[in-house]
This record gives sequence, C-alpha cells and structure tokens, in this order.
Amino acid sequence: MDNLSEKTLNSKTVFDGKILRILLDEVELPDGKTASREVVNHVGGVCVAPLDEENNLYFVRQFRYPYKEITLELPAGKLEKGSTVLENGKRELLEETGCEGYSFISLGAMYPSTGYTDEIIHLYACKVKSVGEQHPDEDEFLNVEKIPLEKAVEMVLNNQLPDAKTQIAILKLEMLLKSGKI
Repeated sequence: MDNLSEKTLNSKTVFDGKILRILLDEVELPDGKTASREVVNHVGGVCVAPLDEENNLYFVRQFRYPYKEITLELPAGKLEKGSTVLENGKRELLEETGCEGYSFISLGAMYPSTGYTDEIIHLYACKVKSVGEQHPDEDEFLNVEKIPLEKAVEMVLNNQLPDAKTQIAILKLEMLLKSGKI
C-alpha cells in the first residue's frame, strides 16, 4: 500500500491540562474505513547528558509519581515558550544539577511512544564547566549523583536505568565518543 496516511475527520478535546491535552479523534484510514484515535498532546521536552573532565555524568534521582518509584535520570524538563530548545536544556541542567555546561551538541530527538502521544524529547550532551548550587522548581525534590559514563552504559545494559531518554542519550554519547565524532 503506497499511502499509509490517516485523515482527521473530527477532533474532540477530552482534557486540557497544564502540560498535556487529550484528544479523541475520528480518522479515515487508508482503506476508507473510520477509526478512533486517542492522542496525548505534550509541549515537548529536553534532556541533557552533562559529562565532566573525568568522564562522569551527572544524574538526578527523583520520585516519579506515575510509576510510584524513585528513578535515576539525566537532567530533563518540559519546554517553555519563549526559549529555544537549547536554552531550555541549559536552564534545566542548571536548575536540577547546578551544572553549567559548554560545548553542547545535539544527540537528536526521540519520540517516547508513537502510539498515543506527539511528545518529542530533544537530547543534548555537553561538557561540564562548573558545578554550583541546584535551583529546582518548588515542587521538585531531587538528588544529584555523579556516575562514570562506562558504569552508566553498564547500568543501561543491565536494565538499571529504565528511563528511555536517559538510555538513548547515554548510548548515543558513548558511541559518538568511541567513534571520535565528539
């Protein structure tokens, strides 16, 4: 089949919140039949892999309510209007870890779950220039941890870091460093 596209026939907002909006859409399928699609609109996010001179990455450990567990992740956050993606990344890095970075490089973007959300998370890596005091949001409670890149790769491969954006950023950074591209 050449045309795999679906055409939106109508769309109804089911929920409109602070960071996401849920839609119930009716679509026309490539074969002319109709179907329903539940879609979560999200403002998007950014994740930064900050690497110091000793090849340590800076992580944040925090409670993630949807999973009811504490996770270990690279610093990240949602995009705010009026700032570029990179500016958002620099802000999140500084707020969550106290790290100021330099030599930022894009590691690309990822789609966390293509089946129901339009969220895009932009990934970056940077060198750590300095480490100061954290300035998390008032409803954000997190601890900073420094882990050698080599150990972080092992943690990904041993299923100890279940967060997708963190896994992808770590593995891409490792491959780019090994190939000499950065």
